[in-house]
Amino acid sequence: MLLKYINTRYIIFLSLLLPIVSTFSCKPGNRDKDNNVFRMAVSSEPPTLDWNLATDSISIRVIENIMEGLTQFDQNLNPVPAAASGWSVSGDGRTYIFSIRDSVHWSDGRKVTAYDFEYSWKRLLNPATASQYAYFLYDIVNAYEYNSGQLKDPSLLGVKALNDAALQVRLKRPVVYFPSITAFTATFPLRRDIVEKYGDQWTEPGNMVTNGPFTLSEWRHEYSLTLTANRNYFGGRPRLDAVRFYVIGESTTALTLYETGGLDIVSLPPLAIPSYKNHREYIRHPLLRGYYYGFNVEKPPFNDRRIRQAFSMAIDRRAFPEILKGGELPATSWIPEGMLAYNPSVGLRFNPDGANALLKEAGYAGGAGFPVVIAVFSTNPENLLIAQNLQAQWKKNLNINISLDNQEWKVFLKTLQNNTPPIFRLGWGADYPDPDNFMNLFTSSSGNNRTH
Repeated sequence: MLLKYINTRYIIFLSLLLPIVSTFSCKPGNRDKDNNVFRMAVSSEPPTLDWNLATDSISIRVIENIMEGLTQFDQNLNPVPAAASGWSVSGDGRTYIFSIRDSVHWSDGRKVTAYDFEYSWKRLLNPATASQYAYFLYDIVNAYEYNSGQLKDPSLLGVKALNDAALQVRLKRPVVYFPSITAFTATFPLRRDIVEKYGDQWTEPGNMVTNGPFTLSEWRHEYSLTLTANRNYFGGRPRLDAVRFYVIGESTTALTLYETGGLDIVSLPPLAIPSYKNHREYIRHPLLRGYYYGFNVEKPPFNDRRIRQAFSMAIDRRAFPEILKGGELPATSWIPEGMLAYNPSVGLRFNPDGANALLKEAGYAGGAGFPVVIAVFSTNPENLLIAQNLQAQWKKNLNINISLDNQEWKVFLKTLQNNTPPIFRLGWGADYPDPDNFMNLFTSSSGNNRTH
C-alpha cells in the first residue's frame, strides 16, 4: 500500500517494515554520503515505468513518487484535488469537468494541461497499447467499444480537453467513485511529444519528464533507481534531496543491509518478525489487499468447477497467519475487511470431506489419476512458505501431489501473460477504495483477470 504524506511531500511503502529512528532517517555514522537521501529496497527490477502499462506494485511504487494525477487520497481515503484544483459534476452524474491547476508543471518547466490527460487516457484505451488497466475507464462513453476494436475513431471517446485548463469526461452512467479512479497511476497525464520522440525509450532517465515530487535521475538496471527532488513540483520542493531504490531479491539480505545502516526502511521476512515485533522501530500497518491463488478455468483439470471448489475447500486458511507471523487475516471473502460490502460469511469454508466428495464426483476419487499440475508463484519468502503449505494441505486432504515453480518477478509476469499456468499466485491491492475495484477484477473484460 502506498501512502502519501502531503506535509512532507514524499511517498513511501508501508507494510511490515522497520524504519530507522523515523521514516526518513537512519543510524548516525551509517548515512549515505548525501545525508538527505532516503534508501529502500525493492525485490525486483520494475518491469516498466510506463504508467499506462504498469500493473505491479514495484513499478507503481516508483511511479507514484514521480507522478501526480488529477486527484489523490486524504488520510480517510477520500479523493481530494491534486493536479486538478477541483471538479464539477452535472446534475445527472454523467459529466465531469476537471479544472487543471495553473501551477502544475512538468519537470522540464512546461505546464501540465488537460490535453496531456486526454492523450494519456486515449493511449490507455488504444488497443495497440494493450494496457491491462484499460477497463478502468470503461464507464466513459465509447471506451469499451474503442478498446475492443468495435470503434476506430478516438475522437468519439467521452474524454476531451476543452482547453488547457479543463478536461471534460462523459460517462455512460453515474459513477460516484469516478474521482477516486483518477488518483490511480494508469490515468496520470502523459506528454505526447516525449512518447513520440523517444518511442520505447521514453521512460529512461534524460528522456522522461514527470510532474510529481521527484524525477527519475538514474536507472542502473537490475541494481538501483535514483529519484531526485523536483524543483518544479507544484506542492513545493520535497524535504528529501533524493530517494534511492536498490534491487535486492533476498529479504534477508535487505534486513542485513538495514541492520548495518545501508537501508533506511525494510520489510521483514516472516521468520524475523518474532525477533523484531517488540522493537520500537517495528511498524505493522493494515492493507486493503487480498492474496490469492487463481485457476486457469480454460485448462484441464480446472475447467471443471467441482475441482476448483474441491481445491478451495481443502485449504485450512487458519494456517497462514501462523506461518507468516504478521497478523494476516484468513479470508474467504474477496472484498477485504475494512471496505464497504465486506462479508466474512461468503465463500467456501474448509471442508475436506466435502472436497473429496466433489473430487470423486469429478472422476478422481481419492486423488487417483489426477494429472500432473504445477503451481507457479513469484520469488519471495512469504510466497514460498504459502506455496509449500498449500502443497502439503492438498496432499494431506486430497491425496494430490502438486509441483511448485518459483519464478523471478518479471519472468513470472510474462508467464501469466503468455501462457497462464493451471494454478498461480497473485495479490490485489486497492487501487481506489471501492468494492468495484475488487469485484471488477475477475470479469471477462478485465485486463488483470488471469483466470481466463
